Amino acid sequence: MPTQVQPPLVTTGPRRLPGVRLRELDGLRLLAALMVCLYHYTGRDGPVADAWGGSPRDVFPHLTQIGQYGSLGVQIFFVISGFVICMSSWGRSVGDLFRSRVVRLYPAYWAALFLTVGAAVLLPVDGHIPRYADFLVNLTMLQMPTDTPRVLGVCWTLWAELRFYLLFAVFVLWKGTTKRRVTLFCGGWTVAAVIAQGSENDILNTLVVPDGAPYFVIGLALYLIHRFGHDPALWGVIAVNWALGSGFAMQNVPAPSTSAREPLIILAVLTCGIGAMALVATGRLAFARWRWLTVAGALTYPFYLIHEHVGWSVILVLRQHLNIPAAQTLPLTVAVMLLAAWLIHRLVERPLTAYLRGLLRR
Repeated sequence: MPTQVQPPLVTTGPRRLPGVRLRELDGLRLLAALMVCLYHYTGRDGPVADAWGGSPRDVFPHLTQIGQYGSLGVQIFFVISGFVICMSSWGRSVGDLFRSRVVRLYPAYWAALFLTVGAAVLLPVDGHIPRYADFLVNLTMLQMPTDTPRVLGVCWTLWAELRFYLLFAVFVLWKGTTKRRVTLFCGGWTVAAVIAQGSENDILNTLVVPDGAPYFVIGLALYLIHRFGHDPALWGVIAVNWALGSGFAMQNVPAPSTSAREPLIILAVLTCGIGAMALVATGRLAFARWRWLTVAGALTYPFYLIHEHVGWSVILVLRQHLNIPAAQTLPLTVAVMLLAAWLIHRLVERPLTAYLRGLLRR
């Protein structure tokens, strides 16, 4: 009898049913945004001290010890972004990625620019009002590469995201997304990030994004695990980039005797964030797909954009004009920012997104 040939094992299909919204990702997005918000309100000095009427370290002596680590929410954002971009781009073209990013990023961003400038004029905290020329450049989201003063302090993260999209489009999407191609991209980008981190070449550092690469790569690898199942090579990529990303984050932190920020706490926060994303990738957080998290996810981006400068103006009004105690001013400011984010989502993002999507398709 002829030997029966077994069909090859197919590993290119989706491991989980398409169309299932990972609402737990929305929850992690909002949590990361709130971490950054806590950092900008309580974890640092600067203009926010003028809003509070004193250093946050004096206003919130205990909360500051937690808030100073909130900036690590940005790195968690990058991990989520790597996961989401790989998921949303699978089977699509470079043009699809371009259109999706334009309609996703720009409407809320434009609204945040106008709102921030309005707050700077009416309720100034740091006394900085952008010049017309600077504002126009900021409308393009290209202020960082053109060395133009930023209107939004948080927009440096968008520049990192834009470079990630460009690299992913050129090295992955251009020829079609496959597990092998994404895996090779993860490995190649990791090597390039290591080389760039040790070099003094500004062009190389700009192109490779060494400070953000480990986190984006972790997100990409976690999506491959989510889609295709456990893979020792991918877990190895994650482990290497966890070590690199944690090391990069701790390099600029002085010794514990001269700084309140402990390197080991930085390591713990990053590890918890990456661990939470690993739980998402392996389906261990599927129980948390509550419907209300969809709303939380929709609010995260506009909230992230406006919470810093506009939030400082709100703190100034509540704390110094209305004499509301600091303990009540903090949650009230967060609530006002979330309400403003919801209004931006409903009144700006929804209608303008639909218009831009139709315009770009035509």
